[in-house]
Amino acid sequence: MTPSHTPSLTLRVEIERNAIVVRVAGDLDYETCDELVSTVDRQLAQWPGDGSPLTALHLDFAGLGDVDSMGLSALLTIRRRTDAAAIDLSLDERPPALQRLLELTGSLEHLTAPCEDGRAGEQSGAG
Repeated sequence: MTPSHTPSLTLRVEIERNAIVVRVAGDLDYETCDELVSTVDRQLAQWPGDGSPLTALHLDFAGLGDVDSMGLSALLTIRRRTDAAAIDLSLDERPPALQRLLELTGSLEHLTAPCEDGRAGEQSGAG
């Protein structure tokens, strides 16, 4: 399918001691959601083997524009992958539109809960 407009999503990845931070700017929707998921998959697969374990993935949404149901689907996919790898997922700097979507769909608690392996992790709220 040919996009009706040029997809507007920018992802900036930063590697920290035991975490990956993906800064999301633009729209997370039908045309761009696969880019976020593939970027996260690539980063999880390429985690440096320097002996430090990967313990967290932070998705920073300070620059997020619009988000639709496919964007939500991408976040649920990422959550399944982080749970499978015993990595905490944080949805940081959630703008009101994302916060509202998560609340209306009942997915807020699921996406912001600590990793299913029982490790506690501070989850950032809307900023």
